[in-house]
Amino acid sequence: MSTQARADEPAGTNLSSQLKEMEVNSTKRYPAQVLKTFQNAVGQVRATGIEESAKQVGDDAIDATLSGWDENQVTLSDVWSETPVILMWYRGGWCPYCNLQLRAMQEQLSAIEGAGAKLIVLTPEIPEKAKETAESNDLEMLVLYDQKSEVARKYGIMFDLPESILPVYRDKFQLAERNDNEAMELPLAATYVIDTNGKISYAFVDADYKKRAEPADVIAAVKKIQ
Repeated sequence: MSTQARADEPAGTNLSSQLKEMEVNSTKRYPAQVLKTFQNAVGQVRATGIEESAKQVGDDAIDATLSGWDENQVTLSDVWSETPVILMWYRGGWCPYCNLQLRAMQEQLSAIEGAGAKLIVLTPEIPEKAKETAESNDLEMLVLYDQKSEVARKYGIMFDLPESILPVYRDKFQLAERNDNEAMELPLAATYVIDTNGKISYAFVDADYKKRAEPADVIAAVKKIQ
């Protein structure tokens, strides 16, 4: 998927415009009924109320000790006690929208660190697959394995895949193998900013996988708490 995503990568000036262009391009590659099925699935996820029930601004952040493919463990509270943390989930390297977001955040990594924050990316992908995703996208950010999506679950951003799209994720994307988890579920591609008191000061939670937090907005949110 990553090779295709690079080939189809739009040349927008910000992430939202690139995401929109990718969405428009998809209408040229996939039948209208397929796109309608996926959009209807987004509506089903949104109808569960997940956007409202997930962690929001003012809530306490969830602490956890996680590791990446290098097996080095990181305790989230150890990081946010010293510097604000941008906590971001991506669904998997099979998702072109996730790859686009990851590259956009990589491009802004110096600006993020210059604003005094640490970017931490969480994913349900097993470390081996996450490493492949990082290498294919030239990532230098900290990526941690959210095993069985335990942290995402505590943030309230987990959802069951609607039946209408389940075969695609199960058979084409081989989700169970990639996540080492038979449950057909995913986290929203959420982004949070956590201050040094462990409080959420910014939250981007959207049921539509084609929508992502704009890097400039995230950096602005970090600067507000300095």
